[in-house]
Amino acid sequence: MHDSHPITDARPAAPDPRPVVLFDGHCNFCNGTVRWTARRDPLARLRFAPLRSAAARRTVAHADPRLEIDALPDAIVLVDQAGVHTASTAVLRIARHLRFPYPALASVARLVPRPLRDAVYRAFARRRYRWFGRTDECPLPPPGIAARFLRED
Repeated sequence: MHDSHPITDARPAAPDPRPVVLFDGHCNFCNGTVRWTARRDPLARLRFAPLRSAAARRTVAHADPRLEIDALPDAIVLVDQAGVHTASTAVLRIARHLRFPYPALASVARLVPRPLRDAVYRAFARRRYRWFGRTDECPLPPPGIAARFLRED
């Protein structure tokens, strides 16, 4: 007797290995930076999610179950195969995925000691709302990069 049901693989799909940029969805500068970054990542290696979203919470929990997402800084975080990165290290690791000259600039910037890089990063992050403003709601991603945003379900 012929079985008309196709054979399916019941194993769950492997998680997408591409890095995820978590960003402050209420920050105008951060939202602009996501669009800027996506345009300079022509191979679409980076994915995105607002930092306080359910998708971000799942991403961080998968990368490091001991890490509380609420303990992360509220500006930018990168989650990749090597773990969860914050502050200037996140920015430099993101730059590695962009087209030239950004990977080269990141290599040079890594020569600056991390405490100094992070101090500059934190000073900017503290002022970003004052300089660029904020929105009450995280805006919808632009159509050209919407598919690169993690789903909320």
